[in-house]
Amino acid sequence: MANLLLLTIKPFNRIKLAKCLTLFYWTIIKIINNQRSIVFLVISLPYKSIPMEVGEEYLKSIHNLFLVYKTLGEKAINQIEAEQLVVTPNEDSNSIAIIVQHLHGNMLSRWTDFLTTDGEKPWRTRDAEFEVVIKTKEDLLKNWEEGWQCVFNALNALTTEDLTKIIYIRNEGHKVVDAINRQLAHYPYHIGQMIYAAKMLKNGGWQSLSIPKNQSKNFNADKFSQEKSEKSFTEEYLKNLK
Repeated sequence: MANLLLLTIKPFNRIKLAKCLTLFYWTIIKIINNQRSIVFLVISLPYKSIPMEVGEEYLKSIHNLFLVYKTLGEKAINQIEAEQLVVTPNEDSNSIAIIVQHLHGNMLSRWTDFLTTDGEKPWRTRDAEFEVVIKTKEDLLKNWEEGWQCVFNALNALTTEDLTKIIYIRNEGHKVVDAINRQLAHYPYHIGQMIYAAKMLKNGGWQSLSIPKNQSKNFNADKFSQEKSEKSFTEEYLKNLK
């Protein structure tokens, strides 16, 4: 009578799955060739996970990218006068102060209890974020810092295992990595608006936050004169912004 052999493999990721299959392959073939057993190979695949080293690099990278855009926003704010922060070009546009109000509201809503509650909190009043509330530079910077602190507190608490969990924004499920990327696209969009507005309000004497005009050739010549090396773009960029 043939024997019944049941093998259950529960790997944590694809790499472990491949190793498990390799380990059992020759044993299974030998059993089948000897016609002694009927073999059932049951592979239980878990939810797709991200390799730890990739997840760690991602979390470090997005932390630095958020920090880059926070710094760019601050460099723009600091180049204009306090009264210019509340200037609205026209009725269809927003002042820098209103953009900061909106970012502040979004950040607190999205990142408070990031893994456990919907990103659109019941206490958020989004429409009010586009009304004139902030009137001083001190209030603006207070809101700016409070919003970003909420972002970084949530990011710093994340582990690689969290990246494939599902969270909700307005009742729509997102993998954590997608929810992060959503905000990583949203905030630079508005910070770009802030920088553009600040440049127009400054109206001369702007301190460039990127490669200055007509300096690309020299910038590239300096880069290509150096030996090839692996560097963190964000860390280098932050160093140059200081």
